[in-house]
Amino acid sequence: MVTDVVAVLSAPLAPGSDTPAAIRSAGGGQAANTASWLAAQGVPVTLVGAVGDDGTGRDRVAELTAAGVDCAVERVAGSATGTVIVLTVGDERTMVTERGANVRLAPGHVDAALAGTPDATHLHLSGYTLLDADSRPAGLRALAGARERGLTTSVDAASAAPLRAVGTAAFLDWVREVDLLLVNVDEATVLAGGLEPAAQGRALTAAARRVVVKRGAAGAVWVDRDATIVTSSAHRVAVRDVTGAGDAFAAGLLSAWLAGATPDGALARAADLGGAAVAQVGARPAR
Repeated sequence: MVTDVVAVLSAPLAPGSDTPAAIRSAGGGQAANTASWLAAQGVPVTLVGAVGDDGTGRDRVAELTAAGVDCAVERVAGSATGTVIVLTVGDERTMVTERGANVRLAPGHVDAALAGTPDATHLHLSGYTLLDADSRPAGLRALAGARERGLTTSVDAASAAPLRAVGTAAFLDWVREVDLLLVNVDEATVLAGGLEPAAQGRALTAAARRVVVKRGAAGAVWVDRDATIVTSSAHRVAVRDVTGAGDAFAAGLLSAWLAGATPDGALARAADLGGAAVAQVGARPAR
């Protein structure tokens, strides 16, 4: 859970000079964004995470609670709530990240949160938890604890640069046998090479049971171990800010798939929410 400082640039960034932008601050973070979009669809959802024991952290928790998200959030003394500076122009965005208290999430807190949600049926994990060595034990414990309780699992691969840093073999070992792996085109290329999306998905099903390759304006591809390949298109909307679009997409996909939708139906719902996200500024549902 972080604070996003989003700058929607009016032109490409001018290094060493000034670029006009519309700037706003709001709650962010991959897992928190997905949780808020799930709650907006009426899906009961609990966010497990960490914030600093500071005013910013209290504000971030209050926002999610008001949005209908149950927060099992650890407040970490001596650590600030994370901040992400997001620079966005057109359909491209660049993030500068200070993860703050997120890296202090403890396996014990994860276990307590799982024990405190006995009705849970699914665990969705932000890949950022695995990509940072400090938070990785908590992420691995979340996946292991979910399996022990018979929950289905999904992982969003999160970001290409840190994936490249930790290495393909390590990441695929961490997510082995998850029920659903979500990757964008850049992440799929890191993990499966420069193949076309369906081939990338097929390659990644050696690790995950199902894979969805998110292709932005080009749509998405669903691939599973039964050799099912489903391709969907994206909605054509005026793009204002792509921040959190993948998180909204994940929420749409999960809300439909967990309710029993076919891959076509799940991808269609994912496209609905992804389109809604890029048509507004900010990573959370408009209220």
